[in-house]
Amino acid sequence: MSQEKANINLTNWDIVGVNPNDKNWTSGDIFCFWANNIQSLVGFSLIASLYLVYDLNIIIVLSACISAGFLVSIFSYIIGQPSQKYGLPFPVILRSSFGVAGARYIGMLRGIVGLFMFGVQTFFISKSIGYLIRIFIFNVDDTILENEMLLVFLMGMDLIDWFSFIFALIVQLYLFKQGQNFIKYILNFSAWFVYVGLALFVVILAGDNSKEIVSAFKLSVSTENLVSRENLLAFISLTGTIFAFFSIVILNIGDFTRYVKNSSENFRGNLSLVINLIIFSFVSVFIVLGADIVMAKKMIEVEQLLTNPTDIIGKIDNSFLTIIAILFILVASGSTNLIANYIPTQNALLNFFPKSLDKSSTGLLIVIIGLIFGGLWLPILSQSGVLSIIDTIGSFFGPIAGVIIADYYLINNKEYISKDIFSDLKKGAYFYTGGWQIKGLYSMIIGFIFAASTIWNFELRFLQSFAWLIGALVSYITYYLLASD
Repeated sequence: MSQEKANINLTNWDIVGVNPNDKNWTSGDIFCFWANNIQSLVGFSLIASLYLVYDLNIIIVLSACISAGFLVSIFSYIIGQPSQKYGLPFPVILRSSFGVAGARYIGMLRGIVGLFMFGVQTFFISKSIGYLIRIFIFNVDDTILENEMLLVFLMGMDLIDWFSFIFALIVQLYLFKQGQNFIKYILNFSAWFVYVGLALFVVILAGDNSKEIVSAFKLSVSTENLVSRENLLAFISLTGTIFAFFSIVILNIGDFTRYVKNSSENFRGNLSLVINLIIFSFVSVFIVLGADIVMAKKMIEVEQLLTNPTDIIGKIDNSFLTIIAILFILVASGSTNLIANYIPTQNALLNFFPKSLDKSSTGLLIVIIGLIFGGLWLPILSQSGVLSIIDTIGSFFGPIAGVIIADYYLINNKEYISKDIFSDLKKGAYFYTGGWQIKGLYSMIIGFIFAASTIWNFELRFLQSFAWLIGALVSYITYYLLASD
């Protein structure tokens, strides 16, 4: 078999190295990438809850945010640097660590999680679209919502819900398959659109309430007994929690850093996550405290401090603010779905079926499977133990990262053989044993055992937030000891 023919078997023009002239992402683009990762309902609720709900010292929480941000930034830079240098997506980088055949299946572990989460995330995105449709119909003719057709439910969703869900899938398919330049514009627009929206909400809530909000904020700040065992344990736990929130994105950061101009832009861009965390922390806390003060003045009763934006909007009961807020939520949720689910899944599928799929067919496949997962979420999946299965699959991600790091930096000394990474010839450097690097596979499994034990062993669940790091460290050491011989 000729080298040219061997390359055809593993080559897809959507996952080959990026032309240096097309590497046009800067640190500002990566800043927007990280902004999109945190600008979600889950991100807002998590950050606000850590600061306000659990009665923790704000200084400790902010320190944990910065610490976790640095950890995520460093790991993202380290893992994303091979992709930046060679212009290759995450699943192709795996070929060096797990073999040209092994990389197909290891990469699909990330693809399976992405497929599932894309469908579920789209389901929740569609709920916001459904709210907007209902608001519009209600303002036109409120009796339409009482029509029998709109009261028939299939799998827990009515006609408006199904229309919103399918519409959300189609719009995402159209937007996400436009290519890397358009994706960059989506991420940049979304990041600044949401930040501007949050700033407007801060201004609206501040009004005559700025003094009360600042006073409430100061009550959570305390320098007494700052360095204590209790605060240290809280700091460690919070750092792990925030790191875990970003851990799913760290593994496939190379799917985006492959478009970054150079290493220094990549480093500065990843470090900007810390800036994002600081900005988002203060904005989310200000909004939650401001909303609580506004509701108290309007005599709106709430059982506890609300940290979910949809709950806050629902209580304030202002149609104009509701519509504006839902639009911001839609943009933020859509861009998060793109980063965390669609692109990783697309590259995993392209790497698994390099000769059969392209971006268009892959996108259609993702949407069809997303339709199944999203449609089954309410009646079946949300009531089953499927999330535990997804978490268990996610326990492979840290170990995979550990193998990648050891392979690139220690074993290969930051160099790949470009001609062999797309070769399935037996003499190819990454063919190993029948296309599998057994040492990488073994190292990943050992790391997985340690990481998964924090999920399935009740006595070790206090370490669950650090499962990614534990798995990465174990597989890193194991692979280095095995492959350095």
